[in-house]
Amino acid sequence: MIQTSNSTSQLNKVSLSKRILAGAAIGLGLISFFLISAGKPDPLWGKFWMIRPLIIVPFAGAMGGLCNYLIINYRHVVGLNKAVAVIISVVVALIGLWIGIILGLNGTLWN
Repeated sequence: MIQTSNSTSQLNKVSLSKRILAGAAIGLGLISFFLISAGKPDPLWGKFWMIRPLIIVPFAGAMGGLCNYLIINYRHVVGLNKAVAVIISVVVALIGLWIGIILGLNGTLWN
C-alpha cells in the first residue's frame, strides 16, 4: 500500500500552537487590563470573582487563534483569496474574543 500525503488533512502543529497561544495571550492581556483598572470590587461578587474572566477570556482568545489557523490554512478548499481569508479570520477571532469578554464579565463588571 502506498501512503500519499494529502495536504488538506495534515495539521502544522507548531503553527497551530503558536496561533492558539497568541490568541490566549491577547485575551489574557486584554482581560488583565480590564480587571486591573476595575478599582474596588463589589462585595456581592465574592472573594474569587476574577477567576471566571481569567479562564474564559483566554480560552475564547485561544479558540479565536484556532479559527484563524483553520480559515487561513484551509482557504483553498473553499476557494477564498488569501486577503479575504485573513480579513474573515480576524473578524471571527475578534467576535469570539468579544463574546468571551461578555461571558467572563457577566454578573460582575458587565451589568
